[in-house]
Amino acid sequence: MNLANEKKLDLSLIMPCLNEENTIGDSIDEARCFISAHDLNAEIIIVDNDSTDRSADEAAKHGAAVVTEHRRGYGRAIRTGIENSSGGVLIIADCDTTYDLVHLEQFCFPLLRGECDVMIGDRFAGGIEKGAMPFLHRVGVPFLSWCGRMGLHTDVRDFHCGLRSLTREAAQTIVPHTDGMEFSTELIAEAARSGLRISQTPTVLRRARNKRSSKLHTFSDGFRHLRYILNTSRKEKQHG
Repeated sequence: MNLANEKKLDLSLIMPCLNEENTIGDSIDEARCFISAHDLNAEIIIVDNDSTDRSADEAAKHGAAVVTEHRRGYGRAIRTGIENSSGGVLIIADCDTTYDLVHLEQFCFPLLRGECDVMIGDRFAGGIEKGAMPFLHRVGVPFLSWCGRMGLHTDVRDFHCGLRSLTREAAQTIVPHTDGMEFSTELIAEAARSGLRISQTPTVLRRARNKRSSKLHTFSDGFRHLRYILNTSRKEKQHG
């Protein structure tokens, strides 16, 4: 990825945001608690993905840096956040309160110590609160993750966890091309292809604290993940 800024901080916490004004303040406050508790030199970057509500205003009010990305897409927003970051470790998280951002130790310190290059959360090992994941996703996510393990030659159990981290050096190694939800699969695929050290940690998926509309499109997003896995697997076989 193209990282315009040099490493200046210990940590950059990057959160893509589309119409999350009801939850973004709580998410930022949790992340600030983690940063303060460990006395980290860090930044919180909210990538406002052309929201139509007051998400950007709420983010700024709670002390985050706000970057605007008008081109819609989960992957596009994350890529923009990374390009504007300065941390040695980059944590990617959702801003809908579904993940605990107060306790990010496993997503930060193993990478700062050089023990791994990428850390992926595993919701199936950590636990899923009742009502936090729709039934179709409980079926579809394990299936797509199995397809990813088979097709992309990695042992990652939860390809679609919204909480993950990577070192700045890993981000410079990975060259993503996708803009949508399949970015979460591409990041793992590119890390595995590049021989980066991928670790996993149990992660609890919580119910969002406030009412919000889901940004996921079960069938179209699932198909995009599956198409990416099949296309990438086929290309690797052709060049193998």
